[in-house]
Amino acid sequence: MELMKPAIRVKITQVRSSIDCPRRQRDTLRALGLRRRMHVVEKEVNPAILGMLRVVSHLVKIERVS
Repeated sequence: MELMKPAIRVKITQVRSSIDCPRRQRDTLRALGLRRRMHVVEKEVNPAILGMLRVVSHLVKIERVS
């Protein structure tokens, strides 16, 4: 029987506006659940989320949740 590792969670805060950003970046912010500056969401880390964060890394702040 395998023991499941606890999922790593991150807190994502949008710190810069999406105005004048390419459409792909705006869509990625929306897919992450971010709607406006200073909006915060918590997500479990997986390859899809990591790819999204790489696309918008200059617009968000990422913190690990313990």
